[in-house]
Amino acid sequence: MKPTSRVTGLLAAALVAGLTGASGMSVAQAASARALPSVNMEATVKAAQIDPRRADETRTPGAKASVLLVEKALRDRRLLDGQWVDGYFGSTTITAYAKYQKSLGYKGLAANGLPGKTSLVKLGAGRFKVTHTIVPGGRVSVDGGVVNTRTRSMLAEAKRLFGRRLVLDQGSYNPGGDPTSVGTHDGGGVVDISVKGMNAATRTAAIRALRRVGFAAWVRDPSQDDWPWHIHAVAISDTDLSRQAQRQVGDYYLGFNGLSGRGPDDGPKVAIRTWEEYRRR
Repeated sequence: MKPTSRVTGLLAAALVAGLTGASGMSVAQAASARALPSVNMEATVKAAQIDPRRADETRTPGAKASVLLVEKALRDRRLLDGQWVDGYFGSTTITAYAKYQKSLGYKGLAANGLPGKTSLVKLGAGRFKVTHTIVPGGRVSVDGGVVNTRTRSMLAEAKRLFGRRLVLDQGSYNPGGDPTSVGTHDGGGVVDISVKGMNAATRTAAIRALRRVGFAAWVRDPSQDDWPWHIHAVAISDTDLSRQAQRQVGDYYLGFNGLSGRGPDDGPKVAIRTWEEYRRR
C-alpha cells in the first residue's frame, strides 16, 4: 500500500527528530562535540600562575595536555610563536593569552592573561571543550570592602574552620587604595585581614584555616615593610587576580613568602589546594 502524504510527513518528522535529538543538535554534531579533546580549566589556570615563577621549565603536574591545546589555538591565531607550544604556561604564553583577550575587546582585569571561562570557551570553539570551569562571581560587600562571591564563600568557610570572625582591613578591586600593596588588591581574590586581639598562636590558626580552603596566606608584620600587623590572603586561581597577585600565588606554590625578596614561606605547612579542590575533598 502506498503511504498517504500524512503518513509520509510523520515518518519524515520522526526521522528528523531521531537525527537531531531534544537539543536541536544533529547526531553528527553531538558525536563531534563528544570527540573534542578537553581543556581542564582548573589545571590550566593553575599552570598560568605557577609556571611564570619557576626558575626552570618544569611543567605543572596535570596541566601539560590542556596547556598544549590552548597554546596551539593561540599559535593558530598568530598570537604565539610555534617554539612556545610546549605545555609550559610561562610569561610568553601569558602575554599571548592577554593579546587574545584584548582581541575580543576585553580590557583591564578581563585581559590579565589568565584564562577566564568565557574567553577559553571562545578560543576552544570547534577545537576543544572546557571542563572544571572556575567562575569568580559577582562583586559583593564584606566589612565595607568589595570581594567577589567566590572569595566570600572561601572566607565564610575559613571562618567556620577558624571558629571566630575574620574581619577585613582591605578588600579586592581596590586599585591605588594602599600603595604598600603594590597592586595586589587591584583585582579580585585578595584581602587583608585584621589581627587585632590575636596572639601568635591565633594568627597561625587563622592562616592555617585560610590556607586549607584555598588561599595563599601569610602574616605580615612591620619589620617587612611600612604596614601594620595583618594577614594578607590571595584566593588561588581567582581569574580576576592582578598580575602582582598571580605572582604571589605562583611563589606560594614554590615555597616563597609572596614578598618581592622571595624569602622562604613563613606560614604553617598545609597541603596546597584550590577552593574547588577543597570542596571536592
